[in-house]
Amino acid sequence: MKIAFVLLVLVNTIWASSGQDMTTTWVGIVCLFVFVIGYYMVATEENYHINKAKPALFMGTFIFVLIGIYNVINGLDSSALTRSVDHLILEIAEIFFFLLVAMTYIEVLIERRVFDTLKYNLVSRGYSYKKLFWLTGALAFFISPVADNLTTALILSTVLITIEKEKPTFLVPGAINIVVAANAGGAWSPFGDITTLMTWMAEKAPFTDFFYLFPAAFLGWVLTAWLLSLYVPADKPHFDVSTEMRVSVLKGGKVVMGLGVVTIVCAVLCQQLFKLPPMWGMVFGLSLLKLYSYQLKRRHHEELNTFKSIGKIEHDTLLFFFGILAAVGGLHFLGYLDLAVKLYDSLGATTVNIGIGFLSAIVDNVPVMSAVLKANPDMSMDQWLLVTMTAGIGGSLISFGSAAGVGVMGKLRGIYTFGSHMKYAWTVLAGYILSLVVWYVQFEILDLY
Repeated sequence: MKIAFVLLVLVNTIWASSGQDMTTTWVGIVCLFVFVIGYYMVATEENYHINKAKPALFMGTFIFVLIGIYNVINGLDSSALTRSVDHLILEIAEIFFFLLVAMTYIEVLIERRVFDTLKYNLVSRGYSYKKLFWLTGALAFFISPVADNLTTALILSTVLITIEKEKPTFLVPGAINIVVAANAGGAWSPFGDITTLMTWMAEKAPFTDFFYLFPAAFLGWVLTAWLLSLYVPADKPHFDVSTEMRVSVLKGGKVVMGLGVVTIVCAVLCQQLFKLPPMWGMVFGLSLLKLYSYQLKRRHHEELNTFKSIGKIEHDTLLFFFGILAAVGGLHFLGYLDLAVKLYDSLGATTVNIGIGFLSAIVDNVPVMSAVLKANPDMSMDQWLLVTMTAGIGGSLISFGSAAGVGVMGKLRGIYTFGSHMKYAWTVLAGYILSLVVWYVQFEILDLY
């Protein structure tokens, strides 16, 4: 179905093309074909036993190679291609280093037994799988507006896998719940998601007005969580006091937690006050972690090797992001993403903004939102808030439609997959529709914003 949708986009683009872009050339058609095949391999990784990073990395790099070949054959100036790639490298590098630091902190917290301690405290209290399901989801929803949806999803999925490692009836709904909650929580905060941050920095809506999206985001998540909870077993995780040794945080673990909070604050301050990319604050936070590891070893002879923690992170997840962002950047350079913007004139802002949510799940919300902002259609603030919400929440419809989903797939490898997600995708769709209904009643009927 998704391949058919992409092919439909191709047909519509060729029909609508004025001949001023590259969508009707052989390189445009071949690159789109490469993207469709690569996307199919990513979506069906469990069927072919191929890691999603491999096809993503291939299609992301090969598309630009094909564009370069096309320019050479036709004797075209490649300066525009060079500028586009330079900009794309900068964009990818910012995301790459942001994720690198976030994943490193998580690995250090795992090594300091922070998550094992949290798991012990939760399970030892006799909480059922259903209660643990709601607790992890609620934490994801309310932490992501302060941290960000990806970091929140990585932390809570780590807690999830430490609670239970072998029960898919708990892990899969729990993973989906965390992804949906993290994305929904990030949608009503100016720095809870990359898309909201982009919209805020473009001055499409004031800082406080993003909070008006809370009812739509919250109720949409609650509906999805309730539907998912129907499939969560009612029993409790196995816990035997006589065999389960009490776990406590190792020395320095609480300080690392504090440094993690400081790092997130630094990332926000760099963006808001200093006009530096959030990645800069994250890397500064990594430097603080490394300095603390030196002090911990010197004074307390406690080893905290951050390089070992970096070696344990999911590098395939980072390479997947590189490939996907490069591939979408290539399609944008060819002119395909411009089609979504042209539809505003013919279909209307509300219809297109709702469709953006589905498109962001299939492609990626960051370049889609970037294309909308660059085109700058004439929309009122309520419409800009709508497209911000749909781009953020819509990514939950598919497992790798958002950064949070990709991060959780890496943490729950072989358990939370594209196929396992799609079995419950209808619950996410139900929540997405409810969010749209709440937005419409609040913004368009009651004018409560």
